[in-house]
Amino acid sequence: MFPRQTFVARQVSRNFVKQRITTQCFRRFNSTKSNPTPPTGGFSKGKILLIVGALAVGSTIAASMLDKETPKSAFEPSETKQGPEFADGKVSVIFVLGGPGSGKGTQSDKLVKDKGFVHLSAGDLLRAEQKRPGSKYGELIAKYIREGEIVPQEVTVALLKQAIQENYASGNTKFLVDGFPRKMDQAITFEETIAKSAFTLFFECPEQVMLNRLLERGKTSGRTDDNIESIKKRFKTFIDTSMPVVDYFEKQGKVVKVRCDEPVDVVYGHVKEALKSRGI
Repeated sequence: MFPRQTFVARQVSRNFVKQRITTQCFRRFNSTKSNPTPPTGGFSKGKILLIVGALAVGSTIAASMLDKETPKSAFEPSETKQGPEFADGKVSVIFVLGGPGSGKGTQSDKLVKDKGFVHLSAGDLLRAEQKRPGSKYGELIAKYIREGEIVPQEVTVALLKQAIQENYASGNTKFLVDGFPRKMDQAITFEETIAKSAFTLFFECPEQVMLNRLLERGKTSGRTDDNIESIKKRFKTFIDTSMPVVDYFEKQGKVVKVRCDEPVDVVYGHVKEALKSRGI
């Protein structure tokens, strides 16, 4: 029985008792006025027990009716699972972070082939959602990407959660989450609701090298954010909001750094050594 329903049922019972007692008192008072001899009637012990029993039954019936007739509000909190959905080592998640153009996606693709990881790019998921017909987040995502800003974590975390659930259902348990988390709220929400990360693979790269890579990629990528104005905004956003995430995990001993201003294959050699140091 819900607390509100119990309260209503008890209130009905109290009002009923009060009304019976008040009525009985008036009867006794009027009887005394017309007859000096006090009446011997009233509530005997047996009658009181009978009334109390009847009221108890009535309360139960009233509460039962309230249970059936009062629908639960859609905004009432439902029972939710405590802790991350994929707890107890069900999945292995490695965050892959680095500035725009640091080569996160390229190196992640190599790890997919060699190590059997599922590569989930937060950026790719957002762009796919942006283009999906009927998406209620399409315009919002487009605006944030165009301005070089970070899409609200509710959207990004929800897309990642769905992708992990779908892959887990197919038997996949090892995930590289590329370009995420880019803000502290994303990091905390992901680890509280989805899974704890094993560690973060952080690609260190000079800004000028990243800029040259992005401008070259922009000639053929067709991406709206591969232009000089958006790139500069993205650099600033990364330094202001994503580096604190790297610092946060580094304090926990959960960051592996890799220099990535060398040729792709050389960098990949560093990546394999970094993973080996973590038993992968």
